[in-house]
Amino acid sequence: MSGSPELDPRDLLPGSHGEHQLQERLGTVARAERFYDDQVCDRLLPSMIEFVERMSMLFVATSDAHGECDSSFRAGPEGFVVVLDDRHVAYPEYRGNGVMASLGNISENPHVGLMMLDFVEDLIGLHVNGTARVVEDPELRLSHPAALPVDPVPGRRADLWVVVEVEEAYIHCRKHIPRMVPADRRRRWGTDAPVSKGGDYFGAAAAQRAGACEMEPSDDHAEAGAAS
Repeated sequence: MSGSPELDPRDLLPGSHGEHQLQERLGTVARAERFYDDQVCDRLLPSMIEFVERMSMLFVATSDAHGECDSSFRAGPEGFVVVLDDRHVAYPEYRGNGVMASLGNISENPHVGLMMLDFVEDLIGLHVNGTARVVEDPELRLSHPAALPVDPVPGRRADLWVVVEVEEAYIHCRKHIPRMVPADRRRRWGTDAPVSKGGDYFGAAAAQRAGACEMEPSDDHAEAGAAS
């Protein structure tokens, strides 16, 4: 009669087995465990909530069911990332290029990583990792009527929100965060005007026409297509 499988002590720590194996290999276990103990929370502390509520930028990392990654950028007026409670945050999906890369990934794989950085005042960052779901604006507004702002700018009114259940929240150190000075800039929210959106800044459209950057399917996607 076999006993219960022995619990790997690394299962009790935040993070992945991969990072724990590298910590052992590179001799950083004590330093990493001190960081886990001191800095990693399973919810937003009041100081973190205050930080989120004054952010005007957000970086979003997602991956699809195959693990292929995408990182994206979101911006809005201060407070556009809404704290629903200490375990849930929500950010609006404004009109974009129509590709839906982040939302498509979330539909296959709900795990997301959010990063918010203060480049102006405190030079500090906050990581929020968790699981996400996409919610239509009327549904979220019905369940959190006092939390969601009513934005006066038509192009900044979201039809969809991404609600993230917090699993980890922790600091990003200031050592290499540059200080920036905000500049006044008029933004055309919701526009499809090519010039306002940056046009063909990197010359990709011209390269596509010349056949210089044709997309090839990855092995995973090619296999999935062959099997379908």
